[in-house]
Amino acid sequence: MRSEREYVEYVQARTRSLRRLAYRLCGQWSTADDLVQECLVALYRHWRKASAADSVDAYVRAMLVHAYLAERERSWTRRVRPVADVIELPTAPLAGAEHRVDLLTALAKLSRGQRAVLVLRYWEDLDVAQTAATLGCSAGTVKSQTSYAIAALRRLLPNYVPGGSDTP
Repeated sequence: MRSEREYVEYVQARTRSLRRLAYRLCGQWSTADDLVQECLVALYRHWRKASAADSVDAYVRAMLVHAYLAERERSWTRRVRPVADVIELPTAPLAGAEHRVDLLTALAKLSRGQRAVLVLRYWEDLDVAQTAATLGCSAGTVKSQTSYAIAALRRLLPNYVPGGSDTP
């Protein structure tokens, strides 16, 4: 079946980037894996429609982001708690790792919508129109939520300097 083979090829090529996006959205690898799995199951059911879209990547990204935004509405997610996340430790310390931890902690304090906007705009490098299309909102909403989210990060990280060092 040609359609099923295309689905498998797409999933094999994109699972890693989808998992990374999901982690950036939710901040936990176990939850990210659940989101990706949910997204891929839905994608399989709707593969014919998704594969006919102008951009399959944009279609799937929107599915993943909507699954993330809807996650809090499911009662089971409040009851299930991961025992531990599997963390792949680098062999050498990463430059700026302490700043990254601070930034990830601050991102976790934002609303889901604000975090999604920042992840899509700055990590996924989507423009305002692409972010609005992914979230299903207006460009003005993306701009205002980006502004509010950045202001919140500035309050949470008053001494943070992107790419800065600890030495004066």
